[in-house]
Amino acid sequence: MDTTDDTVLGGKLKLSQPRSGHRAGHDAILLAAAAPKSMMALDLGAGVGTAGLALLARKIVSQVTMVEVDAALSTLSSHNANRNGFADSVRILRGDITEDLPLQMDAYDLVIMNPPFNDANMLQASLDSARAKAHTASTATTESWITRAARHCKAGGVLTIIHRPEATLPILKSMDGRFGAIELLPVFPKPESAAIRLIVRAIKGRKTPTQMLPGITLNDKDGKPSAAAERILRDGASLFGD
Repeated sequence: MDTTDDTVLGGKLKLSQPRSGHRAGHDAILLAAAAPKSMMALDLGAGVGTAGLALLARKIVSQVTMVEVDAALSTLSSHNANRNGFADSVRILRGDITEDLPLQMDAYDLVIMNPPFNDANMLQASLDSARAKAHTASTATTESWITRAARHCKAGGVLTIIHRPEATLPILKSMDGRFGAIELLPVFPKPESAAIRLIVRAIKGRKTPTQMLPGITLNDKDGKPSAAAERILRDGASLFGD
């Protein structure tokens, strides 16, 4: 595979990733920035390992299990764990999240996920097969991923998701009876623009009501990164202040 060498978190994390196809972006760093301090984390749909490794780089977890269906991306996630010095803190598992996986039940303090965003019935999928697999969802994708998270997250553990805002209702429906204390945090590209992402954080077994938080704006009106975005994307600050 033709790859590029890139850095994120202000150079703290080095990544090898495909030159074309599914590449890491702000989403993975925002996902990691939404996670609370934990011991054992499970990263569903890990790609090249960006979000899971960002948890380790930010020193908020001790161990991360990364699940990825694509063999090439899974291999790169292992390579990235090694090159960043996290080989002893990472377990790589290649597998389909919708199928049975050799993972402990009710074991993880934290589950993070960046599921496929786009409805295959509504949008033209990418001609790049890896990119299409990473970004194209069926109508049952959200529920199946949250069901998987609930199976492996322990009681009182946290689930963190990044998705499109239009997935709010399916996410809330899928969490009903499984997760509570839900926090919704919109991500805006610039002031006075509609949200482009939604970050959701919830606790397994809680019944506390859902909260909509003020959100974060990534750029100012001139397109320059906001101070808040710089703290999160470059300096590794938490989105939730934990």
